[in-house]
Amino acid sequence: MEHISFLVAVVIITALAFDFTNGFHDTANASATAIATGALRPKVAVTIAALLNFAGAFLSVKVATTISGGIVNEKAGVHPEIIFAALAGAILWNLLTWLRGLPSSSSHALYGGLIGATIVGVGMNGVNFDTVVTKIIIPAVASPLVAGLASWGATKLAYAITRKGNPAVTDKGFKTGQVVSSSLISLAHGTNDAQKTMGIITLTLVSVGALPHGALPPTWVIVSAGAAIALGTYMGGWRIIRSMGKGLADIKPLQGFASESAVSTVILTSSHMGFGLSTTQVCTGGIMGAGLGGPKPELRWSMVRRMVYTWGLTLPAAGLVSGGAALLAQQGTWGVVLVGAALVAGSATMWLISRRQPVGADNVNDVAEVTPVELTPAAAPANPTPASTTVAA
Repeated sequence: MEHISFLVAVVIITALAFDFTNGFHDTANASATAIATGALRPKVAVTIAALLNFAGAFLSVKVATTISGGIVNEKAGVHPEIIFAALAGAILWNLLTWLRGLPSSSSHALYGGLIGATIVGVGMNGVNFDTVVTKIIIPAVASPLVAGLASWGATKLAYAITRKGNPAVTDKGFKTGQVVSSSLISLAHGTNDAQKTMGIITLTLVSVGALPHGALPPTWVIVSAGAAIALGTYMGGWRIIRSMGKGLADIKPLQGFASESAVSTVILTSSHMGFGLSTTQVCTGGIMGAGLGGPKPELRWSMVRRMVYTWGLTLPAAGLVSGGAALLAQQGTWGVVLVGAALVAGSATMWLISRRQPVGADNVNDVAEVTPVELTPAAAPANPTPASTTVAA
């Protein structure tokens, strides 16, 4: 522990702060549909999600090694200032998209920040672009499509099986099933996303010689990362829960169960293979597949378009911000202090803005009803629907 300087301690704390934002930003992944259908009360849903996110952090470290020894070349001279800059850009992007109620990818914000800061700090040779393509870019494109297709098929199958059943009994049964399926997503989310912070902290420790190259995350890193993401999850990212639960489609219990079952399968399989995918994109793809798989296929395409634009912007936007932060941080102590001040000021500003129209457990489902849009994006209205305007608040 003698290698842990003040700067390294600041980087570790900042990494855990990112993990906290990842938790409340991604609470919606497991909780949104269960809350929207009434399967779980809001506070109960986020409590279960928090506990299982913590448990999931202990199941695997393969995604952590993708970050600590995969995306970035540990031998290229990456140092704590670069990692601090990467985290600053990722946190600010997370908070901005949370403020707008947009379910963007915390994972891609972190990857983009790490790539941008590393390129500025040590050059192009500091990034393993083959790993970026195979472990990040390809899963980013494929995973929501796979989850959406699986969710669509599961929804169609479930409706076919239950078409002659009593609707009230069927809904009650699927609400019970959602308790299990949403819990599985929480476990999967902890397995995948908590590892990303483990990887960042491990990379920091390797960069200062506290751990050897290729080392796995120490136990204290696993515990602290799991605790940070669990605490963030418990706080509840209510704005994004509203967007995913009510902003995309009117999800029924059957659709919620089908979506969550498909999504958890995709996430757990990808975690086992070491893919650093975006759980947010997978869950959103699952919800869209369930919406299109219902008896009357429907989606609110205005929200879909906004989310897809945000997904495309996340990697480059976080990379640019972190690259600028890295340029400052490398100037010396004053540069690191300036980056830290900008991070605190930006975070505080966005939190204060959010208080103007607070969203919490008591009003998370308060979204105006709208007329379902047609199946094709071209049929979407030019002006936002009341729902798409409300969820962005």
